Amino acid sequence: MMASYRDLEIYTLSYDLAIKIHKMSLTLPKYEMYEEGSQIRKSSKGITSCIVEGYGRKKYKADFI
Repeated sequence: MMASYRDLEIYTLSYDLAIKIHKMSLTLPKYEMYEEGSQIRKSSKGITSCIVEGYGRKKYKADFI
């Protein structure tokens, strides 16, 4: 039985990858750090956010159906 979305293997994999991508994006050259780097950081966290949102909707029967 899952107690939380943090118990999902896909969540832990996507979270670890998001952390690695975030750290990598901070090593970009200054002229790419702000625009492209920001987009990379935001998109890398998108998968984890969707998993958390989907798990949260599980509580509401109308949303889950």
